[in-house]
Amino acid sequence: MDSGGGTDNLYFPRGVIMGKDIANVMEMDERKITEYVTSSWYSYSAGDDKGMHPYDGETTPNYTGPPPPYEFLDTDSKYSWVKAPRYMDQPMEVGPLARVLVAYASGNEDAKAIVGHVLSTLGVGAEALFSTLGRTAARGVDCLMLARKSELWLKQLADNMGRGILEVHNGEKWDPATWPKEAQGFGYHEAPRGALGHWIRIENGAIANYQAVVPSTWNAGPRDASGQLGPYESALIGTPITNEEQPLEILRTVHSFDPCLACAVHVLDGRGKEIIKVKVL
Repeated sequence: MDSGGGTDNLYFPRGVIMGKDIANVMEMDERKITEYVTSSWYSYSAGDDKGMHPYDGETTPNYTGPPPPYEFLDTDSKYSWVKAPRYMDQPMEVGPLARVLVAYASGNEDAKAIVGHVLSTLGVGAEALFSTLGRTAARGVDCLMLARKSELWLKQLADNMGRGILEVHNGEKWDPATWPKEAQGFGYHEAPRGALGHWIRIENGAIANYQAVVPSTWNAGPRDASGQLGPYESALIGTPITNEEQPLEILRTVHSFDPCLACAVHVLDGRGKEIIKVKVL
């Protein structure tokens, strides 16, 4: 979402907010990302209590839960197929709320105006953004900001096409003959649900390791080796439930993250064989 001038002038600026301190937007450093499997059904060769950077990450399934079908999981042990990503060893929320907060705190005029209107209409302060209410509102703010810019971006695209500028990617290193035998690299992108990163390491001209950390993994990740809760879990603490038989409040909070667990967990078979079929009634 380039507003002109390259990646240093993005419409939605990059940044990290720690400890809800919107007065201090930090620069993101991918080297500070790790993933834990302490509470996940995977195993690490160095020990499940270790955090691993995606360049060195391992995805070795190790299901230790009860045989399905089951009603309860032992949350004192492993209980999820989702890993637990951490930044500076802290759980982080990604998605529209994070995107809008960073834009708002960084001085984006559109974000400041729309968020200010939302806060004044609701009669709350900026601290209310860190909630189910704020997360739901941020999805609307995010949508409005993008809708207002879409016509401009479409015009820029049409203008480029009219001048014969049709490239959709940087093909400078597209020829496999030019690829190095040893290399590593990562690509980061802000997807609709939040921060999406891919890491690859090449050895002897072949892919030695490939890892992805996707938005719903950040948000749905379970506890890590220090017992820190993931964003879903933290958001549910203290939620009042009117009817335990119909816990709509829990659904409302989880839905405010716009979860995509199909993205958080990838199940692939290189031979094209169907591994599992899930039917939801």
